[in-house]
Amino acid sequence: MLRGRSAKGHWFGTVIDAPDPQALGLFYHEVLGWEIHKNEPNEFTLAVPGNSETYVAFQAQTSAPWERPVWPAVEGRQQMMMHLDVEVGDLDAAVEHALELGATLAEFQPQTDVRVLLDPAGHPFCLYADS
Repeated sequence: MLRGRSAKGHWFGTVIDAPDPQALGLFYHEVLGWEIHKNEPNEFTLAVPGNSETYVAFQAQTSAPWERPVWPAVEGRQQMMMHLDVEVGDLDAAVEHALELGATLAEFQPQTDVRVLLDPAGHPFCLYADS
């Protein structure tokens, strides 16, 4: 365990930069169905169900102008730094729902049992059905 971090009471999460944290946060709220924990002008946070100390947050990028990542990677262009994997029960239905919410199906699909989509800010994320 990291020194200075106790087992209980300290938050752990993933923070994703976005040009519009509320819009992207609401997108993932609909995709994942997770509870909104914080909704502020520069930060939108979703709490992981059943775990009061884990979250995924969306924050306004302040270090440089927003540049959408590209998928697959292209030399000299903004690459994805990370992506979310979401297991679903019905892959086709989940993809259809994500598309209705504003996702885009990526042109490049490297696996037959996984669908790579782009969220409204351009971040790749994967939906898969574990068989």
